[in-house]
Amino acid sequence: MVALDAVVADFGGGVPVGSLGPVADSGDVRLAWVLADLMRFLLPGESRDHVQGVYEQLVDVRLDPFNPWVEATNILLRNDTPAPPGYVTWKSRVFTTIDSRWAPFFDDPESELDYRLVGWGGVLPDERPLGSVDLGCPGGCIPALDDPAMVPGADADWYPDDAIVFGIVIDEDARAYPKNIMEVHELVLDTVGGTRIGMPYCTLCGSAQAYDLDALPPEIATPVLRTSGLLVRSNKLMYDLITWSAFDMFTGRAVTGPLRAAGVELERVAVVTSTWGAWKEAHPRTKIVARDGGIGRAYAVDPLRGRDDFGPIFPVGAIDSRLPAQTLVLGVETPEGRVAAFPVDEATRVLSAGGSVELADIVVYPSAGGLQARLADGTDLATFEAFWFAWSQFHPATELWFDRP
Repeated sequence: MVALDAVVADFGGGVPVGSLGPVADSGDVRLAWVLADLMRFLLPGESRDHVQGVYEQLVDVRLDPFNPWVEATNILLRNDTPAPPGYVTWKSRVFTTIDSRWAPFFDDPESELDYRLVGWGGVLPDERPLGSVDLGCPGGCIPALDDPAMVPGADADWYPDDAIVFGIVIDEDARAYPKNIMEVHELVLDTVGGTRIGMPYCTLCGSAQAYDLDALPPEIATPVLRTSGLLVRSNKLMYDLITWSAFDMFTGRAVTGPLRAAGVELERVAVVTSTWGAWKEAHPRTKIVARDGGIGRAYAVDPLRGRDDFGPIFPVGAIDSRLPAQTLVLGVETPEGRVAAFPVDEATRVLSAGGSVELADIVVYPSAGGLQARLADGTDLATFEAFWFAWSQFHPATELWFDRP
């Protein structure tokens, strides 16, 4: 549509009032996707009011004036409104007007991304080189923490025993990553037990995951994972700094770029969410990230200050009603592709009372103050915790365990 072509081509100058008349007259609700994307970047004022008014006419709704973009996007997601022809081109123009570095994520014609789900998380790409100790990025980014300094657990009396850590063990090398440090960096690159790992932490979906970066074909360089600043249904979109290929954080699969073309899917490593006290008791020789991360930074005990306590703050669309959105679940996927979720509090209660937590051939067991899972034959499974809304969106066919009499 010519009207949208003109608006997105000159988006940096705002959206002139009246410019979207042909869009409103078209009656094509699919065009509302472009209007929702525009609203994400427009400040309150005449431009946003104009775009919002056209959206409301197309979709026949009245939006919350406080945060119209979130509601507008949620409506389209819940209705599974299809994207219009040419949508990716329009969206790319809007987003790359804000930051041209996002262009590679839109330029792959074989991309596996559903671009309706892609939104802006409020920060820009982290493109600092591997090993950077800079405390930030020009324009604002979420800086990954590369090879953090580690100290013996016995020396870490500064971290409270009841505070959360994300624990990894590879070849008897136990490491603890404090939640407050992960909330600042959201991504750590490290070597554990001789294995190079990448551990993204999506604060919005309560999920710390880890991937083996060595388990790749020899012709593929070890990825340098970074945060893109973009989201996919409230889940961080990470990317490889070398190839600018984007990854689905929940599956480890490359979804754009050269690594997508190469069919790269990262192998998962188990992450245990526990308290520091329980983790170091179970692993007396554990190491923990140094108090300053090895980069001279101070970390607040609670950097987010309850930001996500009242539900998702970015668009997520329809939520599986079997559990409340923010319920923490242990996510499990078997080698055969069976997917299951176990509510953490409920499973912990049953196990603490001496009961068993099993779903078909999947057995959940207590581990260092947290939970892990294995198959009935003893094969360990790579697991992680996440908010229910996120796990169920990326695994809509998931089976759900409940404690039933």
